Amino acid sequence: MHTDDEFDYDVTVVGGGPAGLTSALYTTRLGLDTLVVNRGGGRAAMMRDTHNVIGVTEHTSGNEFLQTAQEQVQSYGGEYVRGFVEDVEALGDDPADGFRVDTGDEQYTTRRLVLATGFSDERPDPPLPRTGMGLHYCLHCDAYMFVDESVYVMGTGDSAAYVAMIMLNFTDEVDILTRGEEPTWSDDTAEMVENHPVDVIHEDITGMSKDDDGWLESFEFEDGTVREYKGGFPMYGSNYQADLADALGLEREDSGEVAVDDHGRTSLEGVYAVGDLTPGHNQIPVAMGEGAKCGIAIHMDLRAFPRSTEDIADLGPVDESEVPAISPELMATAVAHEGHAAGPRSDAEGADGDEATADD
Repeated sequence: MHTDDEFDYDVTVVGGGPAGLTSALYTTRLGLDTLVVNRGGGRAAMMRDTHNVIGVTEHTSGNEFLQTAQEQVQSYGGEYVRGFVEDVEALGDDPADGFRVDTGDEQYTTRRLVLATGFSDERPDPPLPRTGMGLHYCLHCDAYMFVDESVYVMGTGDSAAYVAMIMLNFTDEVDILTRGEEPTWSDDTAEMVENHPVDVIHEDITGMSKDDDGWLESFEFEDGTVREYKGGFPMYGSNYQADLADALGLEREDSGEVAVDDHGRTSLEGVYAVGDLTPGHNQIPVAMGEGAKCGIAIHMDLRAFPRSTEDIADLGPVDESEVPAISPELMATAVAHEGHAAGPRSDAEGADGDEATADD
């Protein structure tokens, strides 16, 4: 949707993880001028291997996965810049007034804003193995790795106790390590733990050993005992990267996530949130699905056509000079793309032909 220079972009996505990049992929391919601003890093970038993503092999690292996604977005005409967004603000009381995105070095105006800033896991004190080599943050991703292996869960709350009991579905050797702290889980949870074959180890960790490849082998505890583990899960909570959401006054859940509807719409019209910043399972396929639904919702919100009967009464019928609504820049990229129906073309005039029927 060409913005006629009123805004720099139709859509600006803050964050370059699976959710943000999928949102940008959809909005770009649906004809919206899209910018992704990404500071780098993030939970997906930390992955040594990618699990539970159909079509992506185990040997694909998080950085490789994200690099491919960035290149896909750019190949369709989306713009990608590395930067840290310091502030965002609404340009007026009406969502049609748009938003300003400030990176310190640059400012961008945009019609719609997508926050995909995620969260960071609370990391326990050392000694610890390397992330992905005995220290793991995603039970649904990595439980399969520890079938019939000795596993620890660090933490003192209900979430740690529940993860430990869930791991009994995969192995019969599960310990909860409270690291010298008193458990804070509920009485009901305590009764459950007592009735599951889970050991609670209260002494703190004083040392560890790793194999030649760097994988965890065992922890040594304050009382001098050594217990073998192949890996485990720290459960100390999440720090949501919600400064921008708070700057916009977005509603948040009691647990800290930004409140959204099924398509990522937040409490402020024109602003969307996707991925780990929002409630739900923190999984790459889930994040990608959220990004796709968000991108489609923004397309349906911003697309120029079909023109409603109310707008026809106000603006008149659609003139041939007004179509197609896609910007010249996106048109040039689309007709030159290897995926174009007529094959890559060098001209940017657009292609005549029958319109595809929308699936909505």
